Formats: sequence, structure tokens, C-alpha cells
Amino acid sequence: MKKRLYLFTEDDRILLNPTEEKWSLPNTSLPFAEEAALHDFSPDEAVGRVKVEDVVQSEELRPVGLRDASRLLSEEDYQRAGKAWELLYWSEHTRFCGCCGAPMRWNTAISRRCEGCGQEIWPQLNTAIIVLVHRNDEALLVKAKSFRRDFFGLVAGFVETGESLEECVAREVREETSLVINHIRYFGSQPWPYPLGLMIGFHADYVSGEVTFSDGELKDGRFFRKDELPRHADGTLAIPGPESMARKLIDDWREKG
Repeated sequence: MKKRLYLFTEDDRILLNPTEEKWSLPNTSLPFAEEAALHDFSPDEAVGRVKVEDVVQSEELRPVGLRDASRLLSEEDYQRAGKAWELLYWSEHTRFCGCCGAPMRWNTAISRRCEGCGQEIWPQLNTAIIVLVHRNDEALLVKAKSFRRDFFGLVAGFVETGESLEECVAREVREETSLVINHIRYFGSQPWPYPLGLMIGFHADYVSGEVTFSDGELKDGRFFRKDELPRHADGTLAIPGPESMARKLIDDWREKG
């Protein structure tokens, strides 16, 4: 039986087969698949790493950044590709045991075991929150210094040891903008493989304060109404893409108020 392959180049781009309608994943008929150090993480799926020079010689495949692949693949294929890359990244960063230093080997589809002491480990997720802050009919959009593209997103950050999700939401908003919020409510979650992440979305209400960039992570931020959202010079919205939790929160606000 042919397996669906999630093959990544040395610079973390996924190999896809371009078609006119929807791009697709390759299968084991590829000539260099056997050399990709494949790991089976389900009965019909495998992940591996390929050399860039092998890709150059392939006429049917194109290397694509994983974020860009979200716009080319179906939602299911993109999520499975994200899981594949997370397992690949995790395995390459857990080659040796943290307890005794001996080599680690795959034990199950999603765990590795030490050859020396027998310690078994599983991927540990980096939990992050993202929040849309409401002020009457406005929403807080911010621009982080770390954004690679020019757009406004939402306040986000990683959960620290010893705090609840709600405590993390309030802390991140306070640290990044100096604002005080309340009525924090859960919206949804999604796998976020950049890398090994779980993104959890919230809505919250403004209480007090003026927007200041207190911890230096933001370079711009203010409250916007629905009819004055930021736009690029070509007129398109300068907000995150539809695959992101940030966009799902913004669209939820735009649709429901």
C-alpha cells in the first residue's frame, strides 16, 4: 500500500505536487523516498527529510513553506503535515537521552525510548494564548516586532509554569500593552506547528488603561472599528491569513459583534 509522504527539505519546506485545482502530497513511488529516513507515524503516513539537490532533480514536486502550504492543501492535509513536521523536528532535537546521554530511538509512532536507561518520552507542547480585546464596538489590533509580514494581529504569548490560561491572557495583555482586561472567555484552539505549539484563543473585555508598548515586543497597536480595519496599499486587509487563530477571532468579532 502506498503511503502519503510528508517530505521536508533541509530548510523545512514541504514537498508538494502542484495541480490546477488543489496541490497534493507525494507517495512512496518517489525515487528518493527510501533515502529520506522515513518514520511511519500512522499506518498510511510517513515523514522524512530530503536533500535539496534531490528536489531540484524532481520535475513533479515543488518545495513550499509550511505556512504557505495552508493555502494550497486541504485543511485536513495541512493539519496532518503540521503534525508530521512537529514529529520530525522533535525527533531531530531528542537524539540523546536527557537523563543518561545515551541514544534515543523511536518506540511507538509518537514516542522515543532511551537505549541506555529505558526512559520513554513524548512530544511536549508549547502552549500559547492569543486574545482579541473588545472595547465597545472596537477591537485591539497590534503589530509585533517579530512579524515577518506587514500586518496587524492580536496580543499573544506563551503560558508560563504555574499560571492558568486566564492568568496568562491577563498578564500578556498587561505586559505588552499596559491595559487591564476582564471577562476572559474561551473561543477555540488549534495545533500550531511552529514548532510543537498549541494555540488557544480567547475574547476579553477592556477595563482601563492606555495602549503603551511596555515590554518592547510591539511596535504599533490601537483599537479599530470594523469599518476602519488596517489595509495594505493595494486595498487588501492587513490582518493575518485565514489559517490562523488570530484571523478566526477577528472574523468571529466581525460577524457577531
